[in-house]
Amino acid sequence: MDQQNLRIVPALTVDDQAWIRRSQIAVPKFWAGHSVAPHSGDAMRIGGRQFVVQARVWEHDSNGPILRLFMSSGHAESDTVFG
Repeated sequence: MDQQNLRIVPALTVDDQAWIRRSQIAVPKFWAGHSVAPHSGDAMRIGGRQFVVQARVWEHDSNGPILRLFMSSGHAESDTVFG
């Protein structure tokens, strides 16, 4: 598949989307220019939180193929110090 036509769209929980908006975090296009699409289990960090690809859904619209990534809920950094 031609990666230039593939749009990869992460689907985050409503709470995580709100956190990103409130924090004004720019979500980078992690897979732009890569020749391999992300797979289940891949992880990415946004603003200090980690998200894992839980499922992938292939879709197609008039602009071409879309790979929608359903991401795990991000976890806030803990303010608890261990040790």
